[in-house]
Amino acid sequence: MLRYLLIPASWIYRWVVHLRNYLFDAGLLRSEKFSIPIICVGNITVGGTGKTPMSEMIIDYMSRRHKVALLSRGYGRKTKGYREVLSDSHYREVGDEPLQIKLKFPNTVVAVCEKRVEGIRRLQQEHPEVDLIVLDDGFQHRYVNAKVNVVMVDATRPPHEDSFLPYGSLRDELEQLHRAHYFVVTKCPENMTPLERRLLYKSLVKVAYQKVYFTRMESFRPQPLFPEAATERNLERGAKVIALSGIGNPAPFHTSLEKNYEVVERLTFEDHHVYKVRDVKQMLALLEEYPEAMIITTEKDAVKLTNRKKIPAELQQRLYYLPINISFIEDSDTDLLNKLEEDVRGN
Repeated sequence: MLRYLLIPASWIYRWVVHLRNYLFDAGLLRSEKFSIPIICVGNITVGGTGKTPMSEMIIDYMSRRHKVALLSRGYGRKTKGYREVLSDSHYREVGDEPLQIKLKFPNTVVAVCEKRVEGIRRLQQEHPEVDLIVLDDGFQHRYVNAKVNVVMVDATRPPHEDSFLPYGSLRDELEQLHRAHYFVVTKCPENMTPLERRLLYKSLVKVAYQKVYFTRMESFRPQPLFPEAATERNLERGAKVIALSGIGNPAPFHTSLEKNYEVVERLTFEDHHVYKVRDVKQMLALLEEYPEAMIITTEKDAVKLTNRKKIPAELQQRLYYLPINISFIEDSDTDLLNKLEEDVRGN
């Protein structure tokens, strides 16, 4: 019942978003184009939709042909302004997701800046060799007019069935989907029917050139966060595990674990959670309660738990993370990536 009290606030939020979009559409607020191609990976909802795995896929492919840089807002960091992400950066300084990407692609320039126009200018000045920028979570940041917009959609929370914040998870109008070039629908259930896909397709596509890709999140074998300390490198199917997460939508993570392991406890925090001493103590208490269990966390959380000085040895031995990837259902990922390359080259 208390949740319904959020509806008036949701109406106000929707009005503010509508006014802002009107100012951009009318030219009263200006979107800036850049000489360098920009691929924006975004969404119109809050919570995890797979933006980071998608950005990683694009970086991995495009880096074979271009000098790629990634620019992110660096959500959750305690710093302000432009900052380049280094492999030894602290996630509190640069954000958890940018650090995760930098650790995966150490040769890629990764930077954070809440003012994206300023961030792009700094990248051009300080890294003139960069000829392609991947803009993370910039669909609502309309001050930048990206060459290509890839919009991520969570199949478990279709936008046309959602409400605006704070009652729902929408943070932009459905009408703005006409600015997207490609939609990547993530977390599609295995029993998703062709009819369900067609209905979702019709709710997303606003103009003829738009294309929709349906995908699932594919998980791999859990990896030890501290390989040299791990008591057992491979977790056997059916083993007891404790699910640890601080992400926007942990449900798919839990579902993935439950397919292969016995999840005895779930330790769930809010998105971009900052792990503290009390959290470590809670993990140790659960490991004491379940002496046969291992803790499995997400890749995003893993980068925040790598400080050996703050992670006791008994936790290092039993702490794993679950690598994930986006798996395309019908059209291959190569189809999307080739189209992005064509768009970048201006064809």
